[in-house]
Amino acid sequence: MSQESQHGKWTISDSEDEDNIIPPTPQKDLINPSIKPDLESKPVKITTFFIQEPKLSPKHNEKTEESLPVKELSAPAIGSEARKAAHVKQTNPVKHESNPLPAVKRKRETEEGGWDLSSSDDEAPASVPKKEPKKTNRSPKRKKTEDKRPPSPHGTSYYKEEPADFFETNLLSMNDMYRFYLNKVTGIQKKYNTGALHIKEILSPMFGTLKKSVQFNYCFDIPWMVEQYSPEFRDKPVIIVHGEKRESKARLIEQAKPYPHISFCQAKLDIAFGTHHTKMMLLWYEEGFRVIILTSNLIRADWYQKTQGMWMSPLYPRLPEGCPVTAGESPTNFKRDLLEYLETYRAPELAEWLDRIKQHDLSETRVYLIGSTPGRYQGPAMEKWGHLRLRKLLSEHTWPMQNEEQWPVIGQFSSIGSMGLDKTKWLAAEFQRTLTTLGKAGKSFARPETKMLLVYPSVENVRTSLEGYPAGGSLPYSIQTAQKQLWLHSYFHGWHADVSGRSSAMPHIKTYMRVSPDYTQLAWFLVTSANLSKAAWGALEKNNTQIMVRSYELGVLYLPSAFNMSTFPVEKKVFPASSSSRGFPVPFDLPPQRYSNTDQPWIWNIPYTQAPDTHGNVWVPS
Repeated sequence: MSQESQHGKWTISDSEDEDNIIPPTPQKDLINPSIKPDLESKPVKITTFFIQEPKLSPKHNEKTEESLPVKELSAPAIGSEARKAAHVKQTNPVKHESNPLPAVKRKRETEEGGWDLSSSDDEAPASVPKKEPKKTNRSPKRKKTEDKRPPSPHGTSYYKEEPADFFETNLLSMNDMYRFYLNKVTGIQKKYNTGALHIKEILSPMFGTLKKSVQFNYCFDIPWMVEQYSPEFRDKPVIIVHGEKRESKARLIEQAKPYPHISFCQAKLDIAFGTHHTKMMLLWYEEGFRVIILTSNLIRADWYQKTQGMWMSPLYPRLPEGCPVTAGESPTNFKRDLLEYLETYRAPELAEWLDRIKQHDLSETRVYLIGSTPGRYQGPAMEKWGHLRLRKLLSEHTWPMQNEEQWPVIGQFSSIGSMGLDKTKWLAAEFQRTLTTLGKAGKSFARPETKMLLVYPSVENVRTSLEGYPAGGSLPYSIQTAQKQLWLHSYFHGWHADVSGRSSAMPHIKTYMRVSPDYTQLAWFLVTSANLSKAAWGALEKNNTQIMVRSYELGVLYLPSAFNMSTFPVEKKVFPASSSSRGFPVPFDLPPQRYSNTDQPWIWNIPYTQAPDTHGNVWVPS
């Protein structure tokens, strides 16, 4: 059928209706051939010419997301050079040309916002024989045009080297009150990285003498990950917890062959369209134990010029021998909840880590754990996972406020799933009821006058970002989903982060909060891996007697009561960070700015050719 909206006219076949969406084929990272993109971090090729997308075979269409193989990004003839070819295609995009652009074939997407890719985004057209001349790792030369564009600040290489002092973190400048940190961003003023962290620092002796670790994530570049560990820790045992199956699992294991200290734990994904989206590190030191819950994939692109967030636990000391099982618990029951979450994996590979957690004192933890695990839950189990878990904690550990209907809720995310034909199907019904809960009185349904503001980058935000249009590869809102829920766009507010000096670093972080009418106080704050989707948060079924969750997700909830406060004051100036500040470092500007009449939400699979980005490129997904 043909649809027309502010995004133009597109023809959508019946097979692209919500019930017939084809799961995405995992794709490798910019550098590593066996890495699939996060559902919010898929790199998409930039080009000014059209390459026909090979047709999917019937066999391919029958596969589920978890079983689909990771496909090469370059022509089959490249063989072992596939990694280099894919890297060059991403890191050396073709500059803007004034030639007319042909129509672009679209890819389908899942409820979570992923892609259904052909075997290659860089394959030659179907009419070209397979035995084409071998490509080099250099981009093909293009004819010069008179249309001058600003040069890329990165030169010929997409990734520029960080300055010598980039990794010199001063622990005294870090605010340990909330233990919420942003990542370091390459290419911004040094003061805006003060108090922020890079993965190289997290995995350095700065925080302890590492003995073993576990990396939970969705997207891995194993060689890159190993390099992030300090040299003295690079042979220490690491368990990778992932959701890959079959061919993609084999590819991941193949990556790790040069690293005998790496082993694997496969998360069970028994519900279609589910993903292992949790991002967590378990770090065991000679000095104790630490947990880090974060929003970044283990690929370089996620630690380069994106806004990411993390909660880093204190260093947990070992308990004395003979302590009872309940010892070392925090007022937030974090230890119990972490153990319960890990037990849902039913994985013998994690047994030693369950014992290790039990042996340490986690009593200093001030945050609550909010997890999602795949399954259908009834009775008391309904409140263990997803948004009903958040609702339960807000009901039990917050209290009603005067004129609380005037306290808006804010959701900020990097991926958007399908939520139905109108807001009452999920967003303004069960999900808003959860987000507007304050104390026991919050059990009532959400009041219609309570504002919900959704922060998601506009096209202009992406175009003018540090990365330019490639930043949109981490914001996979598709035209197929967008045209089915145009009602959602009235909620949208742009990404503006002048308060943190990072407006140009597009968000991969996901945050949710309730804020006072004057935007100076927080009733609560959540940082999580969960995007705006039913797959991540769960959806009620069977007349609200059951909740179904598709994916693994993990985040931490900050409640003022755990800090002996009535509300959190909002930090007016996030950077440079101050160790004495009591303000909460919200990573974007408050109040959010509503889209202007000319703003549109970033949609990844339509072209943007009217204006070049900060690197002089246009966006034509093919």
